[in-house]
Amino acid sequence: MLVETGRGFLVERAKLGKLTSYTELSVTLARRTGCRAFDFERADERAAMGHLLGRIVGQDREIAPSDPPVMLSALVNYLGANDAGPGFYQLAKDLQLLPMSAASDEKFEFWIKQVKRLYERHGASPAVA
Repeated sequence: MLVETGRGFLVERAKLGKLTSYTELSVTLARRTGCRAFDFERADERAAMGHLLGRIVGQDREIAPSDPPVMLSALVNYLGANDAGPGFYQLAKDLQLLPMSAASDEKFEFWIKQVKRLYERHGASPAVA
């Protein structure tokens, strides 16, 4: 239920040409599913959110494969930050979308391209990525 609901929310964000935060995703999941929100003060719950995002990416890639591949989790960043979290980059490496030795500027450029491709795939016309 969380995977499907999370994917649906992130697709909505992509259609709007907007990013979201871990907090907003957590609150939305709680509201739409009746499950409690994630407690990001706890390491195990931060890890659980990362695992959930990985499953959302996997489901999205099955439902809507694209070439080049996109990661729906690119739309989720830290509140007040302008970048994805380390788990995003690790998953990109695990999926062989990003070199293991990628430098920080390569990672940032990869993230920007992912966000733009997601917006394009879902028909958004964002002013800024």
